[in-house]
Amino acid sequence: MLTIRFARVGKKNKPQFKIMLQEHTIAPGGTHVEVLGSYDPHSKQAALKEERIKYWIGQGVKISDTAYNLFLKQGILTGEKRKVKIPAKKTEEAVAEAPAAGKTEKVKKETADATAPVAASKKEEIPIEQIKLEEKKVEAKPEEKKAE
Repeated sequence: MLTIRFARVGKKNKPQFKIMLQEHTIAPGGTHVEVLGSYDPHSKQAALKEERIKYWIGQGVKISDTAYNLFLKQGILTGEKRKVKIPAKKTEEAVAEAPAAGKTEKVKKETADATAPVAASKKEEIPIEQIKLEEKKVEAKPEEKKAE
């Protein structure tokens, strides 16, 4: 299936994009069927081949969200803008906190296991009275040893 999407070109920290017609399984910088225009995000200028874009849209080609929004802005298409999904980058703070969070969860689980009655490991609900009785038995055992 063919798709119209951006292919990043240009220098580091100075991107420019070519609007390409490609097979959707090929990487954006890979081989293409046709170049349909270019876009400079710094000057907000776009040079598009409107006739070819309309032809390919008529043939049933899919359009990426950013390319679709650019075509709306340039007046080639009509409709509402699509929301562009940009994945959030992991910050250094989030990465630093993640191992610490894992340790606290592990510690909490260990302490919960030590105080939990045996039946709790079976994921059954235990009446409060039974838990109190089991706690008293645990406390009573060290006292019996001292008495002997």
